[in-house]
Amino acid sequence: MFPSENSHSIRIVSVVAALVILAICTGAVAAQENDEVSLNQALTAGPNRPANVPQGYVLTPFGYFDPSCVQKIAEGETLLADGRVKHRDGTVAANVPVCRYPRYDRHGVAMVSGAPAQINPEASGWIENANVATGSAKEWYSGLVAFWVVPPQPPENNGQVLFYFPGLEDINDTLSILQPVLQWAGGQWAMANWNCCLNNITTESTVIPVQPNDRIIGTIAGDCRSGRAPCASWTVFSFDADSGESTTLKHTPSDGQVFNWAFGGVMEPYYVVSCDDYPADTSLAFDVLLFDRHLRPIRDPSWSEAVNTTVTPQCNYGVKASDYEVQVDY
Repeated sequence: MFPSENSHSIRIVSVVAALVILAICTGAVAAQENDEVSLNQALTAGPNRPANVPQGYVLTPFGYFDPSCVQKIAEGETLLADGRVKHRDGTVAANVPVCRYPRYDRHGVAMVSGAPAQINPEASGWIENANVATGSAKEWYSGLVAFWVVPPQPPENNGQVLFYFPGLEDINDTLSILQPVLQWAGGQWAMANWNCCLNNITTESTVIPVQPNDRIIGTIAGDCRSGRAPCASWTVFSFDADSGESTTLKHTPSDGQVFNWAFGGVMEPYYVVSCDDYPADTSLAFDVLLFDRHLRPIRDPSWSEAVNTTVTPQCNYGVKASDYEVQVDY
């Protein structure tokens, strides 16, 4: 059962109000360096990786990368359109980073020129999602606000990695996806923002730890005025309303893409061998507000539900979507 439309509207309004407050406040707590290091180490691909993936590669929401091809953007830094980083002191990296190593999808298949092996997101390891596209080259999405609660710990730890997120993508050019991502690995929940793959580099914001039952707000917003496309840069923001910690991927480039494909909620697992590898509550619900190109909230996005029924194990997968909520079951 979904809550009533009025309760959804109240919650979404509360989320937007919270974001306005955050925009004028500067007191968010920064993530501790030792937390970030341990969280990053947890995503190193271990013995469960596909045989073709070299040892030492890193697992991301976009597949497997050599560590040199995963670029960390610290708080206060900006990724420029050419792929260089502008640091907090205003200095700019001298060289454009270029990935010199192959990238692999979840099956261990090398991916050409940083593009997915197939347009269908299921090929990238997605099990289930709710998505919608504008259906017109003259329409696009200007942003997305999502609210969700961190699930409990999975009953089992078999080395699995779990990603949950909303996102924006270009359905005609699936080069990249902007996403605030909740991840579970090594017994720890965490949040980070991602953009992939300018120069075949995947870019990640500072990682912050989060705990079960923490309330999470994730946003994706163009840095341009209403109605203008393609917007050259976007900001992806994640905030833990219970700990006060936040992480931002600021002014990250769109690389010419028009974000006309929205995902209200996605589940992307790796190395799941048992249904007990998923959180014990069996579902995660995203409250989502999507905005049209004029920054107006979309009342009825008409989400399409997609579930991969061919994977093993089958764990009661399913997607339920209403105007302002997407629920993924596992």
